[in-house]
Amino acid sequence: MMSDRRCLVLILTGLLGLTTGIAWGSPTDREGRNTAYLAVCGDANNLPFSNREMEGFENHIAELIAEELHRPLVYRWWPQSVGFVRNTLQTRLCDLVMGVTSVNELVQNSNPYYRSVYSLVQRDDGAPIVTTLDDPALRALRIGVVAGTPPATLLARYGLMGQVQPYQRTVDTRYFTPATQAVRDVASGAIDVAVIWGPIAGYTAARQEPPLHVTPLPAKVDGVDLAFNVSMGLRRNERQWKHEVNALIDRLEPRMQQVLIGYHVPLLDSDDHPIEPMAKGMAIGQ
Repeated sequence: MMSDRRCLVLILTGLLGLTTGIAWGSPTDREGRNTAYLAVCGDANNLPFSNREMEGFENHIAELIAEELHRPLVYRWWPQSVGFVRNTLQTRLCDLVMGVTSVNELVQNSNPYYRSVYSLVQRDDGAPIVTTLDDPALRALRIGVVAGTPPATLLARYGLMGQVQPYQRTVDTRYFTPATQAVRDVASGAIDVAVIWGPIAGYTAARQEPPLHVTPLPAKVDGVDLAFNVSMGLRRNERQWKHEVNALIDRLEPRMQQVLIGYHVPLLDSDDHPIEPMAKGMAIGQ
C-alpha cells in the first residue's frame, strides 16, 4: 500500500503538471526559491535513480531531505537527456536536481553525497571471474560498454574494441535505458561481461535471476578516472540554499548511505576504499 507521504507527492506533482508556467504562488526567500515545499526535478523512468512511482534511491533521498526540512516533497518530471538542466533547474521548474556529477559545470554543485565507481558485471556460473580490464581472458569474451564512457577509453587502449558490443550513451529514457539493457544482456547470455556505472550495475545485477556478480573496478586505471563524486545541483546564484543543502547532506549522511547500500550501489569513501554494509538485510530497491 502506498504511504500517505508518497500519495501527497504524487497528488502535488499531478496538480503542478496541469500548468506549464512557474506560478508558484507561495512564499520565497531572497534567492527566489520556493519555501512552502521542496521542488525536485527528476526523470520519471530512470531506475535505480528515480521514477514516477517514487521507487528510486534519489526519490528516497529527496524524501529524507524534505522530511528534514519539514516540507512536502513535489517532483517535476523531465527526461534525463540533453537539455535536462536547461529545461528544469534553469527555468525554475524546481529548486534541486539530484544525482549530478560533482564536476558538472551547468549547475552549482552541493558537497558530494556519495562516490561510486564503474564495475564489471558477469554471470556467476562457475567460469573464472574477470577483475580487471586488462585481463587476457577478456580477449575471448563479448564485452558490453556504453560508448563514450571512461571504460571504453581503456578497452580501446587495450586493443579490445573488437570484442565490444557498444551501447548508446545519450537516449530518450522514456523508451530505452542502454546501461540497464547491457546488464540484462549479460544475464541472457547475449554478452559475457558488461562494464557499467556502479549504481546501475549493482542495482540491475541484483534483480536478475540468478543475481549477477559485480566487481567494482579501481578508482583510477592507467590515468583514467573510473570513480566519481555525485552531488546535488542548484542554481549558481543561490549560495544560501547551497549552504543549507550541504548542512542537510552532512546531517543525513548515515541515512543516505544506508539507502544507497540498500540499492546495491558500490560505494567508495574519500580514500577510495570500498564502503561495506554493516549488516545484511532486505535491500530497499528489491
